[in-house]
Amino acid sequence: MQTANTLPRKLTEEMQSFYGDVLDLLQHAGLPFLVGGGYAFACHTSIHRQTKDLDIFVRPRDYPRTLDVCVQAGYRAETTFEHWLGKIFAGEDFIDVIFSSGNGLAEVTDAWFEHGVCAEVLARPALLCAPEEMIWSKAFIMERERYDGADIAHLLRVKGKALDWKRLLRYFASHWQVLLSHLILYDYIYPGEPRPMPVAVMNGLLHKWTEQKKDHRPNAHLCRGTLLSRAQYLVDIEDWGYEDARRSPTGSLSDEEIATWTEAIPAELRHQSSH
Repeated sequence: MQTANTLPRKLTEEMQSFYGDVLDLLQHAGLPFLVGGGYAFACHTSIHRQTKDLDIFVRPRDYPRTLDVCVQAGYRAETTFEHWLGKIFAGEDFIDVIFSSGNGLAEVTDAWFEHGVCAEVLARPALLCAPEEMIWSKAFIMERERYDGADIAHLLRVKGKALDWKRLLRYFASHWQVLLSHLILYDYIYPGEPRPMPVAVMNGLLHKWTEQKKDHRPNAHLCRGTLLSRAQYLVDIEDWGYEDARRSPTGSLSDEEIATWTEAIPAELRHQSSH
C-alpha cells in the first residue's frame, strides 16, 4: 500500500484534524471518494509540495450527500460551481469536493473508482485517483495563471510504462490532439529518456494527425480553446463569433453554467476586447 501519511509537509494540527475528520465522516457514511490533488500526485511521483487544501473526488450522484454529511457534523459547505465543484470549510481551511471539471469533460465516473489506487492518507486507508484519471483531468488546464503540463510530464516519466494506454485513449477520444501535444512536449522535456508510451500509441496519433483532410475542416467556426482556458479564448467567443465548444452538441455545459464560470474569472485575468 502506498502512503500519503505525511503529506503535505506543513499541515497544521487543525488542518490534520479537519481533513481526517471529514475522511472519517465520509467513510462511516459509506460515501465513496477518491483523494486527488497534491496527495495523489506525491504518491505517484514522489514530488512533495505544499498544498492549500485537500481535493476529494466523488461521483455526481454522491455529491449532495457528501456535503450534507459534513454540514450535519457542523462544518460549513457550499456549492461553488454547480457543474463541478463544492467546498467544505473549517474556519479558513477547506476541502474541495470535485465531481467533474471546469470545462465539463472530466466527470467522475464509476471507472475512476474501479481503477483507484489503495493508499494511506493521514493514517487512514483511502483510494487515490489513478494516474490515468489525473492525466485526463489535468491535460486541459492551460490557464495564464496555471498550467498542469509539468504534472503530466512527471506522471508520464514515473508511471508511463505502467499506464493503461487504452483507457487513456478512450478518455481523450475526440480530444486526442490534446494528449498528442503532451506526448510531444514530453519528448522535448526529456530528450534523453525513453518514450513512456507504446510505439503503436504514438504512431496511431501521428497518423491520425497527418491523415486529417487539409481541405475539409469540420466545425470550421468552432473554438475549443475554451476547453483549455476559461479566460484566454473569450475574445474568440465574444468578439470573433466562434462557437463555444463547451456548449451542446460538442460540450456538456449550459449557458448559465458557462456564464457563472466566466463571471468568476478575476478581472486581471480576463482578456481585453479585440475592439
